[in-house]
Amino acid sequence: MQTHLFTGHPIPYDGRQLSPHWLYRQFDLLGNAIAAFTGPCRVDLSEMVDLVDVKAAAPIYSPLMLHCIAEFFQTDLELAVYRQRLLIVTAKELLEEMTGQQVQRRGDDLYLPRRDGTPGKLSVSIATVSPTSTLIHTGFNIETEGTPVPTIGLTELGVDIPAFAAELLHRYAAEVQDIWLARCKVRAV
Repeated sequence: MQTHLFTGHPIPYDGRQLSPHWLYRQFDLLGNAIAAFTGPCRVDLSEMVDLVDVKAAAPIYSPLMLHCIAEFFQTDLELAVYRQRLLIVTAKELLEEMTGQQVQRRGDDLYLPRRDGTPGKLSVSIATVSPTSTLIHTGFNIETEGTPVPTIGLTELGVDIPAFAAELLHRYAAEVQDIWLARCKVRAV
């Protein structure tokens, strides 16, 4: 699995990036891949793929996020959701190491306590399917001013964003590769 950490200019995320071959067009990553980049996030209802959020009229906004987009050239949506959860669990483990705090996972969302002690939502995530591939977007708040729900950001947690992104990509790709090898090493029964 290819990985790419883009540290150039911010790339705004509005939901249209969650499309087949966007990683190839943007970063020259052809095949199974995951890339991370920073930029603002504003996903209007017209671009949302999470129908529960659409029905609740709950658009997504953050002034600055660390975005991870993964693409796998298989069209099994359930497998994509497992891969999405693997990304979230990998991020949870890494954040606990980096912050020394317990991170709470609720499905595909991560929460940490805010200054006032209430839970702050750190991430958003979705997995979807296209005619040629499955796609995952996970965004981690960096800054939180103006978010529509109580949130917490990586900056508040004192997380080194480039170091977190690079290590998350590395660990996730290694885990995906390890799963592939685990299925190759067994004999049929």
